Amino acid sequence: MDQEPIRTRVLDAAEGLFYGRGVQTVGMDEIRTASQVSLKRLYQLFPSKGELVEAYLERRDIRWRAALARHVEGEEDPEARLLAVFDRLHGWFAEPDFRGCGFINSFGELGATTPAVAEAARAHKEAFRAYLGGLVADAGRPAALAGQLALLAEGAMTTAAISGSAEPARQARDAARVLLEASAGASRAASSG
Repeated sequence: MDQEPIRTRVLDAAEGLFYGRGVQTVGMDEIRTASQVSLKRLYQLFPSKGELVEAYLERRDIRWRAALARHVEGEEDPEARLLAVFDRLHGWFAEPDFRGCGFINSFGELGATTPAVAEAARAHKEAFRAYLGGLVADAGRPAALAGQLALLAEGAMTTAAISGSAEPARQARDAARVLLEASAGASRAASSG
C-alpha cells in the first residue's frame, strides 16, 4: 500500500496546526484527528513528534523557496528580480493565514531545546541568504548586499507578523531600492577611480 498519500495528509494536517497554533500547543492526537489517520499509522510514519516537526519544516522550506523562485524568475532584469523578492513577501504577508515565518516561530518555541529545529531554521535562513547572494551576483552588485537584503526581508517578516499588515514588505522594498541605488553608485565610483 502506498504510504505517500497518507504521509501527505499527515503533513498537511501538521502544517496547518503547527503553523496556525504553534508546535508546542499541538499534540499528536490533534494531528491524528485532523489527518484522519489512526494513531498507530501516524506513529509508523513518524515515530515521534520531533520527527514530524522536522518533516514539516523540511517540506515548508522546499515549498517556500520554490514559491519565491517562481515569483522572482518571472522578472528578466536582475535588479527587478531583487525587488521581486519583496513583492513576493508582500503577497505572502497579505495571505489570510499568514502567521509569520514558520522557521522563526519554530525556533522561538523550540530552538533552545531542540537542536534539529535550530538547525532547520539556520539552514532555511542560510539557503534564503544564499539565494539572495545569487541574485546579487547576477545584478553585478557587491556580495555584502545579500546580507543587507536578507536582514531587510527578515525584519519585514517579523514586523508583518506582529503588526498583522503586509506593509512592511513595501517598506523593505523601498529600502532595498535605496541599497541597490547606493551599490550602483559605489560600483561606478570604484570603476572610474
